[in-house]
Amino acid sequence: MADSINRRWLLAQRPSGNLKDSDFELVREAIPTPGAGEFVVKVTHLSFDPTQRGWLAADSYLPAVKIGEVVRAGGAGEVVASNNPKFPVGAKVQGAFGWQDYCLTDGGGFWPCATLHPGMSAEHALGIFGTTGLTAYFGLRDVGQPKTGDVVLISGAAGATGSVVGQIAKAMGCTAIGIAGGKTKCDWVVETAGFDACIDYKSEPVAKRIKELAPKGVNVVFENVGGDILDAALANLAQRARVVLCGGISSYNAASAAEIQGLKNYMALTVTRSRMEGFIVLDYAPRFAEGVKALADWMAAGAIKSIEDVQEGLENAPATLRRLFEGKNFGKQLLRL
Repeated sequence: MADSINRRWLLAQRPSGNLKDSDFELVREAIPTPGAGEFVVKVTHLSFDPTQRGWLAADSYLPAVKIGEVVRAGGAGEVVASNNPKFPVGAKVQGAFGWQDYCLTDGGGFWPCATLHPGMSAEHALGIFGTTGLTAYFGLRDVGQPKTGDVVLISGAAGATGSVVGQIAKAMGCTAIGIAGGKTKCDWVVETAGFDACIDYKSEPVAKRIKELAPKGVNVVFENVGGDILDAALANLAQRARVVLCGGISSYNAASAAEIQGLKNYMALTVTRSRMEGFIVLDYAPRFAEGVKALADWMAAGAIKSIEDVQEGLENAPATLRRLFEGKNFGKQLLRL
């Protein structure tokens, strides 16, 4: 290894409200040496997703990142030292490598390390064929259960998962309506991601626009935002609609539970005999190969595309995570080291 220093971003304090640089500490340490069964990965790309904000705050479906630990994140890279025959030097891999130049691992953990398929780029591995694309696939297909002709409403439509959900909906013969913030994003959702329409929540009355675009109601809601946006969707459900709870980005930066907005229109679920269900993509890990194949087939047919927003430099990791909450990213947010 030509380098001698491993830069690592550690969690310095629990974030309160909007993320700040002072929530993190950049340290420089020696590159680790692998022990028995271990290997070292030189990280080339990091994945950024809204759920990472939750990992910094409190225990949830995964334990919270501890103060002083490297910030948790998925990544891709190359094995540069190894005592593990499954991951020899030179292997291209992905896993939960965290915000650092080099990761020492035995390949286990909540996101087991895996070798990239020959010819697969790191961008595709972390985006369309990673948890982003798989979240869209299993959330829509298994939880949303769309049928040909259904109207699918997607909030956070310009984001990594939302943009893929709309493309999958179109590939399955549905109408895809997005919700995003600002004309630039809404134009991108329609012109680049291929949705049928997109509602600008910053300048349009969301509930009214849903009614205009889906006068018979929405059959599937893929919810990434929560708050007022989810309430507007609940006011426009078709009979026996399915509401898929994937994320709630509107509440991730709340300083306390009191700041999180509750729902007003939840009784619409009763009136329309609809259901609302949450899911975690890790529950589908035994079926990830199925999802990757389906996504690859759609890509080969030109039905969906992989769209990445790639920032540069490990020193910009905190700013890159903030982009998700500042409405700056288009598609999958990545950082190239």
